[in-house]
Amino acid sequence: MSADLSTPSAGSVAGPYFDDLEVGDRVVDAPAITLTDGHAALHQAILGDRLRLSLDAGLSRRVLGAERPLAHPSLVCDMAIGQSTWLTQRVIGNLFYRGLVLRRPVLLGDTLRTTTTVEALRENRRREGRAPTGLAVLRVTTVDQDDRPVLDFWRCAMLPLSEGCEPTGRADDVDAVGTGLSGEALEAVTAGWDLDAFRAAMPDGAHFAQLSAPARWAVEGGDVVSCAPELARMTLNVAVAHHDAVAGGGRRLVYGGHTIGIAASHLCRALPNLVTIVAWEGCDHLGPVFEGDTLRSSVELTAREPLTAGGGLVHLRVLVRALRSPDEAAEVLDWRLVGVMA
Repeated sequence: MSADLSTPSAGSVAGPYFDDLEVGDRVVDAPAITLTDGHAALHQAILGDRLRLSLDAGLSRRVLGAERPLAHPSLVCDMAIGQSTWLTQRVIGNLFYRGLVLRRPVLLGDTLRTTTTVEALRENRRREGRAPTGLAVLRVTTVDQDDRPVLDFWRCAMLPLSEGCEPTGRADDVDAVGTGLSGEALEAVTAGWDLDAFRAAMPDGAHFAQLSAPARWAVEGGDVVSCAPELARMTLNVAVAHHDAVAGGGRRLVYGGHTIGIAASHLCRALPNLVTIVAWEGCDHLGPVFEGDTLRSSVELTAREPLTAGGGLVHLRVLVRALRSPDEAAEVLDWRLVGVMA
């Protein structure tokens, strides 16, 4: 039977070490959160969200047929990830996200609740002079106020072992977790949307019919990473490395969703008529990002699929580099996602 790890032991308010976890452990009582205009405004200010449907309430109403505006998909994902971080308070770094599909549009005013379950554990090979670590793959499942599915995906966190811990022998295949997306699930996300209304509102610029794959865009200019702890706090992210520079090795480690959010804003500069993001096929963090880094992105269109009701799905890849000085740059993100174009 799985354990509920949501209550810390007496005298200690800290997350578990890798060796404290067992497959099947879960956290079920992360605070639920109702998305508000305030969340949307702060998220937009920190990340520069440029998705039209999350900025224009009238356009959102015409396209979705809902009275409340669409919450930016990055805001929804950030909240779900933040709700899942009780198990990863000691995180050294997140390696990947996989199999993420936004099962339904989330509107401002909706309430998100998340359950986090340990799906796989693999201790890393021990190296002399380095503290031992392991990989924990977590399944993150989010529902709305009516218990309707919103998200169901996997993320992989690297965690330390407790001091003096003997080898655990945990050797699950973490690479096999969360691969593949259902085409039917992707098309269902925007079923009933009026994409004709979106095209009519945006007569200029490229829509689905004007795009061909492959194509590539380099987004000129970068964005500095700022307000990192503010974003972590807003999304209920309690990973210590995102708040405490000492725990981050002397520099505060930026929450991975911050990097992804800036990449999403760059994506909308390359494709300003992107309707929404419906899925992450995969998202690999290639290196750490720190406060003050400047992020630059390139965007690739790798494939396109027509939708039955018009418009289509666009398979995209965003590669992000962090500039730390004129002479220092590093690849930090490889994000493969699926968007909708009208």
